[in-house]
Amino acid sequence: MTAGLMIAAPASGTGKTTVMLGLLRALANRGVAVQPFKCGPDYIDPAFHRAASGRASFNLDSWSMPPALLDALCAHGNDADLILAEGSMGLFDGVAKPGATGNGASADIARRRGWPVVLVIDVSGQAQSAAATALGFARYDPEVRVAGVILNRVASPRHDRLARAGMAAVGLPVFGSLPRRGDLKLPERHLGLVQAVEHPDLDAAVAAYAAFLAEHVDLDALRAAANAEPLAAAQAQPVTPPAQRIALARDAAFSFTYPHLLDAWHAAGAEIIPFSPLADDAPDPAADLVWLPGGYPELHAGRLAAADRFRAGLHAHAATRPIHGECGGYMALGEALIDADGSSHRMAGLLGLVTSYAQRRMHLGYRRAVLEAPIGAIPAGSGLAGHEFHYSTIIEQPDAALARVSDADGNAVADTGSYRGRVSGTFFHLIAGTAE
Repeated sequence: MTAGLMIAAPASGTGKTTVMLGLLRALANRGVAVQPFKCGPDYIDPAFHRAASGRASFNLDSWSMPPALLDALCAHGNDADLILAEGSMGLFDGVAKPGATGNGASADIARRRGWPVVLVIDVSGQAQSAAATALGFARYDPEVRVAGVILNRVASPRHDRLARAGMAAVGLPVFGSLPRRGDLKLPERHLGLVQAVEHPDLDAAVAAYAAFLAEHVDLDALRAAANAEPLAAAQAQPVTPPAQRIALARDAAFSFTYPHLLDAWHAAGAEIIPFSPLADDAPDPAADLVWLPGGYPELHAGRLAAADRFRAGLHAHAATRPIHGECGGYMALGEALIDADGSSHRMAGLLGLVTSYAQRRMHLGYRRAVLEAPIGAIPAGSGLAGHEFHYSTIIEQPDAALARVSDADGNAVADTGSYRGRVSGTFFHLIAGTAE
């Protein structure tokens, strides 16, 4: 049984991802094999975890994942020396109605696995008062143990002394104190961090985070605080991949795939054949299905519009075999994509969908879906759980609805996805099957 810790925070924007990456690399530099996880439906941070630790990072999500799947994924840490799981948003933030295992909060995972929580506290604009926040988190749920804190954005030695005094007064250990530094920040865009593959010098940035954390955090004390509940032998339900030979788009425009899904497809005997639409690659003609993940097609719309070999390959494939797109991949299968400047770019034209970033509106949340038509080998009537996060607006969608879709509260969602012939698409990213 590998002991673990949850690196969490009271809210988003506290710097916990920088702390997580620095800890992963700093511990790896000491020869510690650290298995990273990311709580919640985040398809960007796991790639940063892998770059920092050298190990694949997996998502753990209590709303969409049944207990057997969660436990099977946690078993990836069995051969590690330590597990570090990065929380999402605030530690207890989730949806109102529970899903497969919980309400999607990071606390669900910490509670289930017995991982103590290390809170990253942004002490900007306060000192002893930060202890009141930390104490509230420590007492909120008796089944979630807060092991201590890392103080972030500390302005001065005096500020540090005062903040530490507050934590001492409420009996919470301080594992480290990070001085305020404006240069240790990852670039962001509208869906979160800029993707790991796009970072100009990611390894140097992570090395700088590691040096900073190693200087200001007691790594030995942090590691000694780790714990875990025994993990029963877990076998997730067998997964039916959408096909046996899957041509998977993979580049800067199409990169949002969950590692656990690809692993499950591999385990079920499927072959994954990557290709790059941005390089104007056609999908492998031997593939049984083409899968276009989400990503940032709106940032590369001109190149995709000019990718004639890619487009021709999709049309040839669709004549006899299925194609599916998720979010950005769905938009790329449509007639046109209108970018933020209002320019319209021709897409594949296999669906009638027209989407626009000129009329920007955020769509965010968990999704349940029951398929009205198949997605490759996933039959009509199947229940799926997923997550939607994008800023595009539908201008036209003339095709048949792919699924009956609802949000986490059970309310019907208008974005049902669509299909035409063998081609389908959804705005939500598939995470797991459901019992529907």
